[in-house]
Amino acid sequence: MSAPFSPVVVVPVFDHPQAIAGLVETLRGLGVPCLLVDDGSGPECAALLAGLAHRHPDAVSLVRLETNQGKGAAVMAGLREAGRRGFSHALQIDADGQHDARDVPRFLAMARETPDAVINGRPIYDQSVPRARLYGRYASHVWVWINTLSLAIRDSMCGFRVYPLAPTVALIDREHIGTRMDFDTEIIVRLYWQGLAVRDCPTRVTYPEHGVSHFRMLRDNVRISAMHTRLFFGMLLRLPRLLARKVRG
Repeated sequence: MSAPFSPVVVVPVFDHPQAIAGLVETLRGLGVPCLLVDDGSGPECAALLAGLAHRHPDAVSLVRLETNQGKGAAVMAGLREAGRRGFSHALQIDADGQHDARDVPRFLAMARETPDAVINGRPIYDQSVPRARLYGRYASHVWVWINTLSLAIRDSMCGFRVYPLAPTVALIDREHIGTRMDFDTEIIVRLYWQGLAVRDCPTRVTYPEHGVSHFRMLRDNVRISAMHTRLFFGMLLRLPRLLARKVRG
């Protein structure tokens, strides 16, 4: 018998005091428990996060990393903690206000219907998206399609998705996964390699006018390029299995 569907929202936070309170309020209104992971934020944001957890202990929990370790490290810490607490699924959403938290119920409904799949956000952008970021994403998509021999992962960089916790935590405990902006792409490719299905959930993405982005063009593009190189050689090792899956599918 499968375990009951028991989701939690995991939010990695690094110095996003301007958006996080509104996100938490929306999640509380949806009745979904929330696990904030403070990735070594400065005093202002750290105090805000601690205050949110203190005021809403029934709905908001806090994990603090003493030093900034990167978005991927923060998400993995949250996933492990969610697994320890007995949740079956974790919905990851960014803290910077780009994602529309009102779409959370749609993601969770899809996860309930197909509990063994990753429910992956497929962004619908408005005019606020920076063109350079958009073109960079398309280049990354092409590498993902090569490294999976599939078009199943339509957008590998969206930080709005639902993971089935048991296979995901087992993966991050077994494999080295990128700890910064390379995380979102690497983990979903590796989950696909493990045989998990990926389902798209279209969702609106907005770049707030005064939003804070921690994406560093040179540093993070170098990390992402190195990650795609690792995945390419990993794909070659898995080529017979991926080809067999393609024939079956």
